[in-house]
Amino acid sequence: MTDTATRHIEGLRQIASSYDGYLVDLWGTVHNGVAPLPGAPECLAALKAAGKKVCLLSNAPRRVRSVTARLDEMGVPRSSYDHAMSSGEATHLALRDRTDPWHAALGARCFHLGPPRDNDVREDTGLEMVPSVEKADFVLATGIDDYADPIEKYEGVLAEAAARRLPMICANPDLVVIVGEQMSICAGMFAKRYEELGGEVFYHGKPHPSVYRTCLELLDLPPERVLGIGDSLRTDIAGAAAAGLDSLLLLDGIHGEEIAAMPGASLDERLQAMARREGASPTYAAGKMVW
Repeated sequence: MTDTATRHIEGLRQIASSYDGYLVDLWGTVHNGVAPLPGAPECLAALKAAGKKVCLLSNAPRRVRSVTARLDEMGVPRSSYDHAMSSGEATHLALRDRTDPWHAALGARCFHLGPPRDNDVREDTGLEMVPSVEKADFVLATGIDDYADPIEKYEGVLAEAAARRLPMICANPDLVVIVGEQMSICAGMFAKRYEELGGEVFYHGKPHPSVYRTCLELLDLPPERVLGIGDSLRTDIAGAAAAGLDSLLLLDGIHGEEIAAMPGASLDERLQAMARREGASPTYAAGKMVW
């Protein structure tokens, strides 16, 4: 990847006229899993008031109905966005419809590596849920049981599944997420470790292209008229670039502490170093999603 200049902005009002649609991450962008982030709901409302189309795109391993219900609880009004899509919804549809060869080849016996809060991903799919990997045809990875859990807690079940050569579906490619003030691991960390153990993984969600195709169809806009917004270089920024979208990286998200601690004479130098490492360079950068 060659270095490209990233333009730093104070708020979306500076670039709003350049785009007709916005593809907006949730965790670390609109909310922190507990409450809305300052200025984010107001920014969504301002985009809508300016006549823009907004599609929320989350790597939450839950269906859209659960994602939007949680936004309701947080006080983020449905009038502030047009559409929503999640990695959990994409996972559910793939398991239900099995229209591609990889999912069609899966058996029906599923071991769910994840908490009950993610159960709607597998409901109404015709799966037979089994209590252990030794009885399973495949593993559905959605996340950790408790937000404080370390990856080591799951080493045994991952190793056993890999030894049995079970395919894994990863319903959340994120490695980490900020929940309140705490950094927690996601199903993407399961998948990363599973591949290290020799396991096969199919990912749903950012940065993988199929979910971007779905969102662009919902927005009914060409990629060059859509801006992708999020706090992760690995998923939000890389995914936007692969889909042909410009992107805005929010620096106060999951990379915030790392960027602040990196050597370098300027913020630009630190951001460029991280972008080179991740292979993804944002078009714009800002602290938070504000108008």
